[in-house]
Amino acid sequence: FLPLPKLYNIIKSVCRYALGMSGGQITDEDISASSQWSESTAARYGRLDCEEGDGAWCPEITVEPDHLKEFLQVDLRSLYFITLVGTQGRHAGGMGNEFAQMYKIKYSRDGSRWISWRNRQGKQVIEGNRNTYDIALRDLQPPIIARLVRFMPVIDHSMNVCMRVELYGCEWLDGLVSYNSPVGQQMSLPAYPVYLNDSVYDGAIIHSMTEGLGLLTDGVCGEDDFTLSHVHIGWPGYDYVGWNNNSFPDGFVEIMFEFDRTRNFTSMKVHCNNMYSQHVKAFRQVVCYFRSDLDWEATPLSFSPVKDEKNPSARFVTVNLANHMASAIKCQFYFADAWMLFSEITFQSGTAELGPKLPSSPIANDDPTHKVDDSNTRILIGCLVAIIFILVAIIVIILWRQVWQKMMEKASRRMLDDELTASLSIQSETFVYNNNQSSTTNEQESSSAYEHIFPLGPDYQEPSRLILKLPEFAQSLEEPGKSSIHGSDGAPHYAEADIVNLQGVTGSNTYAIPAVTMDLLSGKDVAVEEFPRKLLIFKEKLGEGQFGEVHLCEAEGMQEFMDEDYLFDVPEDQPVLVAVKMLRSDANKNARNDFLKEIKIMSRLKDPNIIRLLAVCIYSDPLCMITEYMENGDLNQFLSHHEPEGQLALFSKAPTVSFSNLCYMATQMASGMKYLSSLKFVHRDLATRNCLVGKNYTIKIADFGMSRNLYSGDYYRIQGRAVLPIRWMSWESILLGKFTTASDVWAFGVTLWEVLNFCKEQPYSQLTDEQVIENTGEFFRDQKRQIYLPQPVLCPDSLYQIMLSCWRRNAKERPSFQEIHKALLDLQP
Repeated sequence: FLPLPKLYNIIKSVCRYALGMSGGQITDEDISASSQWSESTAARYGRLDCEEGDGAWCPEITVEPDHLKEFLQVDLRSLYFITLVGTQGRHAGGMGNEFAQMYKIKYSRDGSRWISWRNRQGKQVIEGNRNTYDIALRDLQPPIIARLVRFMPVIDHSMNVCMRVELYGCEWLDGLVSYNSPVGQQMSLPAYPVYLNDSVYDGAIIHSMTEGLGLLTDGVCGEDDFTLSHVHIGWPGYDYVGWNNNSFPDGFVEIMFEFDRTRNFTSMKVHCNNMYSQHVKAFRQVVCYFRSDLDWEATPLSFSPVKDEKNPSARFVTVNLANHMASAIKCQFYFADAWMLFSEITFQSGTAELGPKLPSSPIANDDPTHKVDDSNTRILIGCLVAIIFILVAIIVIILWRQVWQKMMEKASRRMLDDELTASLSIQSETFVYNNNQSSTTNEQESSSAYEHIFPLGPDYQEPSRLILKLPEFAQSLEEPGKSSIHGSDGAPHYAEADIVNLQGVTGSNTYAIPAVTMDLLSGKDVAVEEFPRKLLIFKEKLGEGQFGEVHLCEAEGMQEFMDEDYLFDVPEDQPVLVAVKMLRSDANKNARNDFLKEIKIMSRLKDPNIIRLLAVCIYSDPLCMITEYMENGDLNQFLSHHEPEGQLALFSKAPTVSFSNLCYMATQMASGMKYLSSLKFVHRDLATRNCLVGKNYTIKIADFGMSRNLYSGDYYRIQGRAVLPIRWMSWESILLGKFTTASDVWAFGVTLWEVLNFCKEQPYSQLTDEQVIENTGEFFRDQKRQIYLPQPVLCPDSLYQIMLSCWRRNAKERPSFQEIHKALLDLQP
């Protein structure tokens, strides 16, 4: 349980949604510029992460160090609370070489008065980009409230600049456009002075503050001890605006609030300091006057909070405004002691036409914690007691869940005997074929270059804990014993306890297999031959896990060891390129048994679009399994080094892949997954890194992409457990640990998106891992706030519709791989 001010600050920090430059919600008509180099570098091309036109907005003339007249302007059409900005240079498929190393921001709430943004230390220049392709995300501290925003390139030497931009925030529902108040004052303490002025106010400051917004609307609530504010941002008292009673003969401070239009006001929340040991208390009375047209109402509204001389904590005081209609409010706050300090004031209102509307600020003001009023001690105590009971219940659930998981893991280990036999019916139980004793520890921690858009709490380190943040989700869960076996559709799936060791012995993913299927596959003998080790020539190490390694090798004479139904496209006198999974000699007994089980399963997979197990070396240590490897490597690296056919490819002289070949490769992936799904296999890590490319764009699905350090940034590490490819996983896989063919279909949609983007970026590249997990909660809540991957530039509507169908919330509504394969065949030219 967090104190209300800290809770308020956390919610405010999440007000960081992309406002529509990259997504297209901001129209071309709302993007303008001071000038443009050409029609193909006009303002409408200044969209973050887009490559239309010549790839960015570029001004007509070379920007000079002292020349700040060039700008890119965005009109948001209404007031927004903007907390973050992103910029990018002109990449243009490798042809661009222009970016802004620095820039300034100007903003306006009405289009007539422009304000230069400055940070909390008074600096105006913002650090920009260092190359043409990376996105530079910069926090705006303080945030700005504006309708119009201008990006103005700044340079220290003459150069060409181009920009692509994005704004992040949320709608400013308060409607407050300015407040006028007396200037904050200085408090003299024995140790040091405390400055209680409004240091970020963006209006005029002479004898009073007029026509601006500042600390009272910056979304940051002050500490209980106002002298500690310097620890977080600036000097003592930084978060507060404060006044001394001796400077106001009438005994009150008058603040006037101007709004964008006439509104129906329900309440006002004032965050006050109450450190009475320093002669600071919340106001003893407030008298508010309302102006709806030109004149002020004769009868004011008066409110007196309950005095509190026992609790020194800062608090929100809620003033009921009784649905007064007004476009301006003038409030007189009366002193209760020598000093009065405010750090935040928000209003809850609706438009005059629509009546009261919640929420009415950048945060969800209908949160029940915000309705706590100091005047009602009984309600506050009741809420605290309820929260304590909830916390106790959560702790009990967590402890019970952990015990249950351990029981399930033990049960799972008992089911995996040396012969891989199983007697359970598919209607009663399933189990996961994976390494139950080992998990990879040698992969690097995720070192993705993608910056965090907003920070969330440390409790996001484990996806399964997200359930604690979604009470409505927790209430709808099935009994744990049931959810570990069957989903809502009756199909078998694999519970969270089963994903603890997602990795195989060598660090690769292993398939999830129902018990009946395992019965059919588990024979007494391995259906592949022993291969002489001396005929393996090691070329390079592809990756590694805790107990094993994956090597790229050449195998001489492999053709003699293969089944008659398998044809090599390599002459008999030539070595064959293979991947060798090798178990380390120091591996424990459990790892050794799991390695042999994996061999048995792999030996039964025979499909043109699935990597085949060719041979083994198991008569002596180290144990090895030898699988196909394609000469063009994995699909991710293959596409990232190619370009789509077109003018840009001609200029860059890069190798190209046609759209028809992309469709051909996607169709093969669907065919391979159709085969796996027919066996009721669940891959659980389908991605371009796990697809290999051969001659003539042949595709085969593999399973050892996870073992490569090259892709460590694609996996989210759960402390002490496993690493998960969360950017490819369905919402139910992350929240429930439920892996089915339907979750593979979701991953196929993401993989198809990678292919159409030529693997130039990671899925959800602008989201942190924590945000990706948070987005799964939006899929569960299904309030139309979930974020989908955008339609790639090369992707026709028909293909994007296939992707969207793969990402349907309801797993039953997603297409089967048979349907996907047929649809892709129909799209073939």
